[in-house]
Amino acid sequence: MSVKVYERILDLFEAEGINTMFGIPDPNFVHLFHTAEERGWNVVAPHHEETAGFMAEAVSRMTGKAAVCVGTLGPGIANMAGAVMCAKVENSPVIFLGGQRARITEQRVRRGRIQFVQQSGLIEPSVKYSASIEYADQTDEIIREGLRKALSGTPGPVYIEYPSHVIQEELDVPPALPPSRYRLVGQTAGQDKVDEAARLIGAAKQPILLIGHGVHTARAGASVKELADLMACPIIQTSGGTSFIEGLEDRTFPYGFSKAAVEAVVTSDLCLAIGTELGEPVHFGKGRHWVDGEAKRSWLLIEQDPAAIGVNRPIDVPLIGDLRAVVPQLVEALKDSPRTATPELERWISDDAAQLAELAETAPSGASPVHPARLIVEATKDFPADGIMVRDGGATTIFGWTYSQAKPHDVMWNQNFGHLGTGLPYAVGAGVADGGKRPMMLITGDSSFQFHISELETAARLNLPLVCVVAVDYAWGLEVGVYKRTYGQGSRETGVHWSEATRLDKVAEGFGCYGEYVEKDDDIAPAIKRAFASGKPGVIHVAVDPKANSEEMPSYDEFRTWYAEGQQ
Repeated sequence: MSVKVYERILDLFEAEGINTMFGIPDPNFVHLFHTAEERGWNVVAPHHEETAGFMAEAVSRMTGKAAVCVGTLGPGIANMAGAVMCAKVENSPVIFLGGQRARITEQRVRRGRIQFVQQSGLIEPSVKYSASIEYADQTDEIIREGLRKALSGTPGPVYIEYPSHVIQEELDVPPALPPSRYRLVGQTAGQDKVDEAARLIGAAKQPILLIGHGVHTARAGASVKELADLMACPIIQTSGGTSFIEGLEDRTFPYGFSKAAVEAVVTSDLCLAIGTELGEPVHFGKGRHWVDGEAKRSWLLIEQDPAAIGVNRPIDVPLIGDLRAVVPQLVEALKDSPRTATPELERWISDDAAQLAELAETAPSGASPVHPARLIVEATKDFPADGIMVRDGGATTIFGWTYSQAKPHDVMWNQNFGHLGTGLPYAVGAGVADGGKRPMMLITGDSSFQFHISELETAARLNLPLVCVVAVDYAWGLEVGVYKRTYGQGSRETGVHWSEATRLDKVAEGFGCYGEYVEKDDDIAPAIKRAFASGKPGVIHVAVDPKANSEEMPSYDEFRTWYAEGQQ
């Protein structure tokens, strides 16, 4: 069949089940955007290319597939760079398409060229693969290699340049191949390793499952639940994998921030880690809470990238493959010999529930402005499990780790890169992927929220069921705390305060959203309810106590231990 290059690119993405694209169209991409929309794609143009990248990353997390983001030549690619780096560190398979001048222009020895910069060299260090479609007949091989690299081993972003001279060229090509015809799909682990892992699990007295971000982005919760039920063990969440698997909410404990989690880790004699890099926030699986039981503990790791095995800690049984295929292998191996839960599991469930209830009861109340711990309790106490929770901000997120009363099955935030300002675009991307069916809540700090506040218009345009609860202390709260700890109370706090005349609820109204100002505990939950009922995206401006926000962050000492080498 005869097709244009841009049509073939869409064909190749559709073969992977991709039907969503984010970006701001320029002359290189108007044909791609127009045709994609004609085909029924979700084509979303935000207000900044960086947010386009974050939105695409959120779609990837929600679908378990690669996602697509487009950046216009020159400044568009420059704007997109932060999202590219974030996707690399967060292991998100995003295909970044970059426009570029025709090669006759690019290769000239000239000065003063318009909207031009050498892009590939700038992007290459932050992607798994970088290429340019120089000739029309390279389209299939380059797009497929991009998808292959993005989804193989440790997932991550790729960059494909799309020079204007190839846009309208014709190709005579057969129908696009399905993924299994050109890349490895559903890689299973060797049966000998599966059998060895099953034997160790069966012999363990106190096994635990360490569940990371990758379980949720692979959409593998149902099969992991089957495995957890057969192992009859606690689930320890990494700080990057804070979504809850349906049916396992009560026995899922956050690593480091739950007394039950710490005790379960210390007493464990086997850890099966799934979807985690075993990075600094879990002390590489060998420091802090892991030290006491190290001599008796066996380690099993499901990992798609063989080069990752043994890097952060020794592994007794590596299970190399796609966790979506390997977890069912373990389920099959264990199904005839399920374990019996140890008595400690019921106690840990009871203890963790009591700890959460105590936090809700003891979070300071009655203050105006609101104590940030109370904000978290009030905002999350009635949040539905089927909702999508999005986190952003520094101090606000730290309060959220400890005080959140919700156990949602989808949580969006970036742990590894720590990129502030992702919250609102993540929410938009998640809402697009979800089709706007489920309620969404963004809990964020005011400084982070203002990074990309213009995307409120995008949320309103798409009519997303999103409420943004913003803790407002008119400062970079985490950094204020750093100043105080470094120089003492009353010292100069350079560059971390901003105007108290700002009203984020009024800004929201200007973008066509619902806005409400709150400064008392008891008004938070009703305001959220009114925002959802409004039928518009909402912003609840919650005035919080700046002193408490900068000085009383819970579990801050635990958070600091993430910097495992003792360096900020």
